[in-house]
Amino acid sequence: MTRKSADAGAGRSTIRDVAARAGVSASTVSRVLGGTYPTSGATRTRVMRAVRELDYVADARAKAVAGVGTPTLAFVLDDITGPSFALMAHGVEREASRLGHLCLVCSTDGDARHELDFIETMRAHRAAAVILVGGGADTPEYRERMGRVADSLASAGSRLVLCGRPPLAPGAPVTVIEYDNEGGAYALCAHVLTQGHRRVLFLGGSPDHSTAQGRERGYLAAHRDRGMGPDPALRLSGDFTRDSGYRLMRRALSQGLEFTAVIAATDMVAAGALTAAHEAGLDVPGDVSLVGYDDIPFARDLHPALTTVHVPYEELGRLAVRTVLARTPGAQDEHLLLGTHVVVRDSVAPPADARR
Repeated sequence: MTRKSADAGAGRSTIRDVAARAGVSASTVSRVLGGTYPTSGATRTRVMRAVRELDYVADARAKAVAGVGTPTLAFVLDDITGPSFALMAHGVEREASRLGHLCLVCSTDGDARHELDFIETMRAHRAAAVILVGGGADTPEYRERMGRVADSLASAGSRLVLCGRPPLAPGAPVTVIEYDNEGGAYALCAHVLTQGHRRVLFLGGSPDHSTAQGRERGYLAAHRDRGMGPDPALRLSGDFTRDSGYRLMRRALSQGLEFTAVIAATDMVAAGALTAAHEAGLDVPGDVSLVGYDDIPFARDLHPALTTVHVPYEELGRLAVRTVLARTPGAQDEHLLLGTHVVVRDSVAPPADARR
């Protein structure tokens, strides 16, 4: 077993330690490790022997600045435990790996400061792209902040990618990968209304969340295009979690709201609403119909299997990677939109009075 030289001491070996051991300059060590400049075989042999003897590990930031090493993609999301985010992360990781890139994942728990700090770290490391996923508040402050981020990454040869986030001003150096969020909600609500339902409870997300806003717009537009005005009392706001769906459904039932169908903003919200309905002795879809959104894997395993909107989350992740790596250098804004569709299962039936 080799031992580190006394020059290195007990701490981490540096490139200068390697140079001293090999009898060459630090710049020569850098050229050997980076493969950016031809060196003689004898010199390379001495340098690599010193690297092994000193257990030297090249600094990732230095290699990034030098333009060598494994190219990196960064994937940033609010909650890594969310099933839809996990599907998208899987798509990003698989495609990045296929194309020879390392994928780093950061979960911010909605902390904007944490998000900006991670982006700055990735910019310093010359990441090929930083992919931000999930909705947000579409405000002037958001657009201004993300515009600065996009410009900063572009100046370092990187790229900002927004997946399911509000786009920025035209001309910004950003790639936007979206799915038809509002169109999916419209088609879902139209399916429910076509079954004869007229009082449809909507369990939505946070009112200032762009994804939640799009799904509510689809719900409203489907009613409007059929000459209907949904009762405002049937629109409840929470978040995209199972617990939110459970609480909102219990509230609707305790308040005595009259409805024959429920549209949940996500499949997780629908799962909570389904539990609350069962606890109240309601049969789905016999007494009340229920639909979700996202088509995450467990939706088909609920009882009854959940009618929902399929979002191609994994393909969104793959497409984000392919698009950003194939872009033309210097390209400005790119905007791609993927379709969604309703998956009909067993959780919707005509209202009970229509079946008599």
